[in-house]
Amino acid sequence: MAISLNWALLIATVIIMIALALYSNRIVHSSKGEGGFLLAANSLGPFIGGATIVATGFSGWGFMGSPGVAYKYGAIELLGNFFFAPAMIFAVLFCARFLHTKANKIGSLTLPEYIANSHEGPDTAKRLTQAFVAVITIVLLLVFLVGQIKALGLLAGPWLGVDNHAASLLMLAIIVVYTSIGGLAAVALTDAFMVVGMCISALVIIWTIFSDLPIAELLASLDAIDPELLAPSNSGPYGASAWHVLLVLPYAFIYSTTLPYMSVRFMALSSKTKLHHIAAYMTPMACLLSLVPIAGLYVRVKVPGLENPDQAMPTFLTTFLSPTVSAVVTLFILFAMKSTTNSVLHSIAGSVSHDLRQAIWPNCKLSDRSLLYLNRFAVWILGAAGFTLMLYVPPFMLSMLAILGSGTLMAALVAPTLLAHFIPANIYAALVSIVIGFMTGCTFFLYFDLGWVEAPIYASMLACISYYVTAKAFQNRHNHVEHNIVSR
Repeated sequence: MAISLNWALLIATVIIMIALALYSNRIVHSSKGEGGFLLAANSLGPFIGGATIVATGFSGWGFMGSPGVAYKYGAIELLGNFFFAPAMIFAVLFCARFLHTKANKIGSLTLPEYIANSHEGPDTAKRLTQAFVAVITIVLLLVFLVGQIKALGLLAGPWLGVDNHAASLLMLAIIVVYTSIGGLAAVALTDAFMVVGMCISALVIIWTIFSDLPIAELLASLDAIDPELLAPSNSGPYGASAWHVLLVLPYAFIYSTTLPYMSVRFMALSSKTKLHHIAAYMTPMACLLSLVPIAGLYVRVKVPGLENPDQAMPTFLTTFLSPTVSAVVTLFILFAMKSTTNSVLHSIAGSVSHDLRQAIWPNCKLSDRSLLYLNRFAVWILGAAGFTLMLYVPPFMLSMLAILGSGTLMAALVAPTLLAHFIPANIYAALVSIVIGFMTGCTFFLYFDLGWVEAPIYASMLACISYYVTAKAFQNRHNHVEHNIVSR
């Protein structure tokens, strides 16, 4: 009976998402060229824009991974997870407008193209930079995509009563279908639908916990188990001191503004959309979803002997919720995973079909229909590639490589995306900072014993310094040349 209910829930939501994708297909065809598919024809309003940002930022990690971290390390994870809400809101209020305005002014449809077009320099250097950013985006986010596909199968398999690989394939096929139909518009509309379910799920989780265990009693029980759960001497996975968790705030801010699948939403906003309206919609949703790790603290009190902390949320679903409610909440957690998976897939598909095509074949003359087919074909091919890699990549590597991928990509792109608004620099400064951020991000993560957010933050700092130094060096050289010309 339970399995039949789960399948019925899945089929019903798939019908809704396909319907939203077919509706968004009109948006795709309303714009000439690739803008309809890659940027939703710059049509995202305040609610859809805010909802898709929150849905993508609070991915399956917030519902599955974060409660596990809270189970193991305590309340420090609740604070770390909460920092994502203000970080994303700050990113919208302070960065969305200039990214949107400049991208439209210079005619950029993707972040790699934005970086190349927003810096002065020879066309060859711009194409090289766009190609390099596209390649590292594809490689690093494809690794992240593999982890998301694997996670979908692990949760959906038992829920649907099928093999995990079959579940992964089914979930991915659904995502590929609606993403290829409507591009970013379909991704954003389905995200808005899914974030409503995610918020309902969060409300159910919080209501269940505090109906059974008032907050004062929960805190007292955690303190009785281990005082470190409430008053930690370090930041757990975030760093060696209790203050390292504060690094999550700048980390989440950089995450929200520089990762291609996040920043593209800023570029796709409608010119009529008010940023404070977006923030008003985002604030309650983001704050509510930030509370989900409390489930890990609750399970630590109720079921203290879990061998694997990652089982905190599955244990909560099966032990403390009725079968029907558990089925619905599990569906909403799958929504959270899908909301990030579709965004990552759309982003890397754009890097293949748009950025690499422009860099390798700059004089390409394809019709609008051919470009649309190319974009859709890239979604299907990369979806298939992600599933194939998932079958062969060692499972124990997935989580580590996902963190390595997103953090390294942030460090590589932060300077030419954000500093370019404040510091005049040419394409060489952008390319140097991208290389420095990429290499130091990998090095810090692989060879230094640093917290999860430390390596990306330190690599980002070095990338920004290299951007500034290179920009100043070229500026001084330019001034020196001009001075010599005037002297003559």
